[in-house]
Formats: sequence, C-alpha cells, structure tokens
Amino acid sequence: MAGCRGSLCCCCRWCCCCGERETRTPEELTILGETQEEEDEILPRKDYEKGRRYEAVKWMVVFAIGVCTGLVGLFVDFFVRLFTQLKFGVVQTSVEECSQKGCLALSLLELLGFNLTFVFLASLLVLIEPVAAGSGIPEVKCYLNGVKVPGIVRLRTLLCKVLGVLFSVAGGLFVGKEGPMIHSGSVVGAGLPQFQSISLRKIQFNFPYFRSDRDKRDFVSAGAAAGVAAAFGAPIGGTLFSLEEGSSFWNQGLTWKVLFCSMSATFTLNFFRSGIQFGSWGSFQLPGLLNFGEFKCSDSDKKCHLWTAMDLGFFVVMGVIGGLLGATFNCLNKRLAKYRMRNVHPKPKLVRVLESLLVSLVTTVVVFVASMVLGECRQMSSSSQIGNDSFQLQVTEDVNSSIKTFFCPNDTYNDMATLFFNPQESAILQLFHQDGTFSPVTLALFFVLYFLLACWTYGISVPSGLFVPSLLCGAAFGRLVANVLKSYIGLGHIYSGTFALIGAAAFLGGVVRMTISLTVILIESTNEITYGLPIMVTLMVAKWTGDFFNKGIYDIHVGLRGVPLLEWETEVEMDKLRANDIMEPNLTYVYPHTRIQSLVSILRTTVHHAFPVVTENRGNEKEFMKGNQLISNNIKFKKSSILTRAGEQRKRSQSMKSYPSSELRNMCDEHIASEEPAEKEDLLQQMLERRYTPYPNLYPDQSPSEDWTMEERFRPLTFHGLILRSQLVTLLVRGVCYSESQSSASQPRLSYAEMAEDYPRYPDIHDLDLTLLNPRMIVDVTPYMNPSPFTVSPNTHVSQVFNLFRTMGLRHLPVVNAVGEIVGIITRHNLTYEFLQARLRQHYQTI
Repeated sequence: MAGCRGSLCCCCRWCCCCGERETRTPEELTILGETQEEEDEILPRKDYEKGRRYEAVKWMVVFAIGVCTGLVGLFVDFFVRLFTQLKFGVVQTSVEECSQKGCLALSLLELLGFNLTFVFLASLLVLIEPVAAGSGIPEVKCYLNGVKVPGIVRLRTLLCKVLGVLFSVAGGLFVGKEGPMIHSGSVVGAGLPQFQSISLRKIQFNFPYFRSDRDKRDFVSAGAAAGVAAAFGAPIGGTLFSLEEGSSFWNQGLTWKVLFCSMSATFTLNFFRSGIQFGSWGSFQLPGLLNFGEFKCSDSDKKCHLWTAMDLGFFVVMGVIGGLLGATFNCLNKRLAKYRMRNVHPKPKLVRVLESLLVSLVTTVVVFVASMVLGECRQMSSSSQIGNDSFQLQVTEDVNSSIKTFFCPNDTYNDMATLFFNPQESAILQLFHQDGTFSPVTLALFFVLYFLLACWTYGISVPSGLFVPSLLCGAAFGRLVANVLKSYIGLGHIYSGTFALIGAAAFLGGVVRMTISLTVILIESTNEITYGLPIMVTLMVAKWTGDFFNKGIYDIHVGLRGVPLLEWETEVEMDKLRANDIMEPNLTYVYPHTRIQSLVSILRTTVHHAFPVVTENRGNEKEFMKGNQLISNNIKFKKSSILTRAGEQRKRSQSMKSYPSSELRNMCDEHIASEEPAEKEDLLQQMLERRYTPYPNLYPDQSPSEDWTMEERFRPLTFHGLILRSQLVTLLVRGVCYSESQSSASQPRLSYAEMAEDYPRYPDIHDLDLTLLNPRMIVDVTPYMNPSPFTVSPNTHVSQVFNLFRTMGLRHLPVVNAVGEIVGIITRHNLTYEFLQARLRQHYQTI
C-alpha cells in the first residue's frame, strides 16, 4: 500500500482514489526533491516471433529480386540475339549477293531500314519515360546516396528501359545492355517488396512489411548488385559495386543479403541461358550476358605465357594511356552533354528523336563504308587444340562463326568487317581469342571511329550502357599494343588476348574510375585469378591518371544535373569550418500545437521535407496562457519537456547542491522578482519562468513571414523534434485535429500502419481540398514527430558532421546549442563539395 502525500489520496496496487488536489507527475516530484516509491514494473516482452518472420520474409524477397533480375536479363538477351541475328542475316546475304552484282547501295539501305526503325522505337519509349534514357547508373548512384530522383524506380521506367535497350542495341548503336541491367535490377528491388505499382494501380496487395525509405534503399542496393551479377556473371563484383559506387549506409547483414541476391540472379540467368542455348538444363555454362571466355595459350606454343613479370611494366604504361584516353572521352562527352542541355533539351521532344536518328544514320554509314573499304584480308589461323570443355568449345565456335569474309578470297577474312559487322560481344571475343592477326592500321582506325561514335552516342535519348563499348574500344587498343610489341619489337612471348584484356580494363577504368568492384568483375568474367594483379595495377594507374584531369563519366553526369551527391569523405582543410559555418540559420518551423491554416501556409509556401518542432522562450507565460487554449497547450508541452530533462539530470547528479538542469538556472535575473516562494508549487513555477528571454512573442497560429525583423527571425527556440512534410500532409488529409474548446486528448490517433499507408507516394499539399478543413482547428503533432533525431553542436567540426550525415543516411541534421535551443539546420545541400568550398573561401576572407 502506497502512502498519501500532500492530498487526500489513497493508492493501492489496483486502484487510486484522490481528492481535489492534483497529484504531481514523477518528473515534478523529482525536480522538487521528492521521491516516489517505484512499483515493480514488468518490461514489455519483445515479439521475437514477429522479428523472425520479418527476417525470413526479407530473405525471401531478396531471393525473389535476384530471380526476377535474372529473368529480366534473360528476356533482354533473348530478344537482342533474335533481332541481331535477323538483321545481320538479311544484310550479310544481301552484301554477298550485291558484291557480285554491284548493288551494295541496296544493302546499305536495308541496314539503314533495320537500324533506324529500331532506334526510332527506342527513342519513342524514352519519350514515354525520360528517366529511362542512358545507362541509369548515375541515377541509381544518386538514389543509393540518399537523393530521390523522380520516377527512377517506377514500373513504367523498367518497361521502357528493358524494351528500349532491346531496340537500341539491335539498332546498331554503340551502346551496351549491361549498364541498363543495373538500373533494371534496381527498379525490381524497389518495386517487388512493395507489392504495389503506381503505374498499374490495380496491382496492389496488403503487404505490411518494408514501408520505409531505409528498407527500400537496401533492396535497391540488392537489385543493383543483382543487375551487375546478371550482366557479367560476377556476384561478388556486383556486391562490391553496390558497396563502392552506391550505398552511403551499409551493414554486415546487408552484405550477406546482397551477395545472396547476386548469386540468385547469376544462377537464374545461367540456368535458363545454358538450357536454351545448349539444351542441357542445369549445366550452368553461361554465367552472364557478357562472357569473356577462357584465356589459354595454345598447346603447340611452348613459349607462350598469359603474362610475365616483365609485362607489368607495359601494363602500367597502358594504364596511363588508358587514363588519358578516358579523361579525353569524358571531357568530350561533357561538352556534348552541355551542348544538348542548352540546344536540344529545351526544344520539342521530337528534336531528341531526330538526334537519335541522326546518330544512328551516321553510325550505320560509317560501319558499312569502313567494313567495305577500309578492311584488310587477313589469313585465317589453323584451329588450335582447345580443351574438351563445352563452354570453351562454344566460345571457339562463336569466334570462328563470326568471322566475315566480305570481298576476301578463300582462307582469308575481312578484319574490319569482322569487328564492325558483329554484335559487340562477338567483337570482344574476336579481340580476346582470335589467333589470327588484325592489321595495326585496321585496329587504329577501328579504335578512332569507335571512340568518337561511342562518345557521341552516350547521352542521346535512348537507353544505353557504356561498359561494353568501353571494353571493346579498350580491347582494340590493347590488341594494337600487342601487335606493335610482337611485330616491331620482337617480343614473341606476348599473348595478345592478355593485352586486349588489359587494354579493355585500362580504358574502362579511365572512363568510369571504378577500382575494387571493376577488378573483381573482370576477374570473375575471365574466370582467371592470375589476372588479378595486372588488372588491379592497371585500373589503379588508369584511375589516378584520369583523376588528375577530371571525374568519372557517371560523376560528371551527376554534377551536370545538379544532384547534391555526397563523397565518401571531406578534404582535410574543411575541418577549419564548424557546423555553425555551414548551417542554414533561417528556419521554417512548426509548434507542438499549430492551427491548420498555419500548417497549410507553411506547406504551400516552402519545399522543405522536414520541419523542426519548437516552442518559444517568453516571459509572463501565465498571462499568455489565460484565455488561449492553443498557447496554453504549447507552454504546457514545453514545461513537461523541461521537467523530463531536469529529472533525468537530477538522477545523474544527486550529489550536486544546485538546480538539476542548466535550463532552469537564472539566465535573466533582472527580469525575475526576488521573492521567496511560499509553497513548492510556486517554487516550481518560478524555476520554469527563469528561462524567460525578452524577445517578441509570436502566436502559434501565425506562419513564418519574410517580413520578420532580424530580432524576430532569430528568437530563441527550444527544440523538441522533427516532423516530416509527408506526416503533416497525412494528418491534414485524414483530419487529425481538435478544436480550441476541446482537449488535445480528443484528437484522433493514427497508427504507424495508417501513417505509412500511402508510402511511397504521399498526397501533395496542393491537391488538398481546403473546403473540407476548418482553418481554426488545431493539430497536435507531438505523437508523430521524431523526438530524438540526430543533432550536432554548433562547434562540431565539418568532418564529424559529414561522417554522421553520410553514414547514418540522414536528410536533416538540426544544430542545437548547449541549452536545447535550435540555431540552424544542415541538409545535403550544405555538405556538397561546391557549397563547402564557397564557405571555406568566405572563412579565409574573414580571417
């Protein structure tokens, strides 16, 4: 039986009966130095079964993402092969007939007809969903970095991307299908766990899991990794790609799930491709869309080695040249992208289609003329003995069957036509594994033409990848180096396929500037671990060389779009700045209890995605509380918050002979009457009123105005939490409010499931019907705000702010001083490289 204190109150374990005097809360009793007997409290038991079920569902969803991504890759590969075989079959037959009859112009028209039709269809699909243009890797990189790009992970984007890349690759453009696979996997990862679609609103199930941005980003990471794994047959490389190029937040559990997803995608694609092409289901012989084949010296050549220690010097030089070529490629493409942004994109959308058709026309004519005129007839090599492995035999058959003999006698082939009149994957295999020689002049001309046309093509309004064109361009460069070393320097031990592979790695590394993930992707694609060291050295040198001139191609396009992408870390000199140097001091905030008219005004006049919840520090609070329920509720909330913090501090400092909280100390003694309290209740009230600071008062039903004076704009504001725009709009849409004549307890309460029901497409404030709302009603936002977000002190170093912001995946970081007052807020924009550089220059000017 508990005792009765200060009132006619009798309490027992099951009931409590009190007189007229109101009992104090535990916080108030603590601040006044009183104690209360604590009864045994049973801690809430965690629902472990629910946690296990959630984890099991997550693993099943990750597996489903991998399988679906593999099936998307299978669909793309099947139809690209179908369209390409149809086109080249018709054109090759026509060329062979017309080479004798003298009607090659007709063959060129047939090729133009196929290519222009396919490219036109690809451009139309991009008009339907503009986000489907390009490879999608810059957009996915932004999304995983924490920036929401509109429409990037929608079902309509996936359909346009997949169908568009079919037509753009089949249309003969110098683009690849491997890059868009990463985007496609990301869309699958974002959409599949939601079990609903915005594009097809009938697709909707009541699936209660994964209704947060954090879960969605994790699944997008898994989907992106699965896309890389399906494209290259490299599940480990896909996992590292998602880690290196994408996610700003990572944990050990996510690594294991992403790897499992990548494995699922790889073996799903491998299973179906092996069954369809070889007829032996379950043999797993084709791991990815792009297969490099097995690098193996001929058994008859005893002097041949894949590579030697002496070759590392050549690889370093090739890395430097690859970095220079990549920097040149990126510089030219950046200039083209700026030109398109100024002169093409502002014009009607039909102009973009015409540009794509122009690129297709020029590419087709160049390919046809170069194959017919610039090629040389080279002697075919005798087929060397290769192992009994069915996959390697298939690679050898592909290499031999893709040889083109246009205008060449028996036992010879046209080297230029062999490279141009084949799918790009077949041309890469030719350069990697063709024992016959390619003329150095042919390789040089092919490299220059392919370099220029690929640079022009990347950025037009079609779905396009850059991995395969870069690999093919670099392979030609590497094969050219091998020919020069063999023919003119006399290094007979050189294996041409190795130099072609290193050239491909050097050029691709110089363009995209990836290191760890690209090294593992190439090792897994070659299935040759001995290539690990030369590939890694080459990529490192290419990246260092290219970084001396400009950024990678994806970072360049991210910068052109003005996306505030965060790097991995800040520069050392940025630590001269503090949080108060980069924060935004002009705050738009809401009160714990705010009128609907004020909320609507704030939401319609700003674009912020989160708002601090604050209360003002004012004097004579008793006078303001009289006759105004709204202000009274806000002041009571502030008092309860201060009491809670004070009680916590008193428990930690029982031995101190001072007030338990610095917030309750006398900060403005000249405004406090020096009179002794007669009762403890008066003491409590005076302790609370000692936080008074003489600033102008603002009623909570007034929204922030641009007409405020400097004093009004920077008044002291006690910080209580953050609330999101989506939460405020949801509260307004669902009519969660109470009238001034009622208690805030009468306001309806929404559960978490109800608040997240519209995720990820929340209602827009401009679509709200204001006639259904009473502007004088009050909304209590305290049950829905985040009362304990991450905060930093104004004196925190920028490097600490940056690390906290990036590693925790934050979007808003309030800056709160030592007495709990918010003085500013930091968003992603305040941490971009350009913004920090500008503030650093201002800092140097003020010194």
